[in-house]
Amino acid sequence: MKLIVYALAVLLGFLGLVFLVGAQGQWMRIVVGLVLLVAAGALVWLARLQPSRTTVVQQIDLSGDVNLQDLNCRSCGATLNDRSVQVRAGAVFVHCEYCGAGYQLEEEPKW
Repeated sequence: MKLIVYALAVLLGFLGLVFLVGAQGQWMRIVVGLVLLVAAGALVWLARLQPSRTTVVQQIDLSGDVNLQDLNCRSCGATLNDRSVQVRAGAVFVHCEYCGAGYQLEEEPKW
């Protein structure tokens, strides 16, 4: 998408320069050339403002045997589903859809 915007900006800038060079004192051509140059600059500025898209994939590697069990809310005891659990900044956070409670899931020591 940015490539198309940059190509359009180059085209508008070129046309603006053509109008300015060929103006020969005609004020209307000068105005059109300036408008085209400003439009080209605005397109470049807007393309640079658009944030680049970055995809972050988080994976959890589990060591040893893993037994699947139901996850229940600490506050109301409701069974939580996969939409209730999120991994943010390397920590597991739980948000209960039933009571609205939110907390960080902590792993208990294995000893």
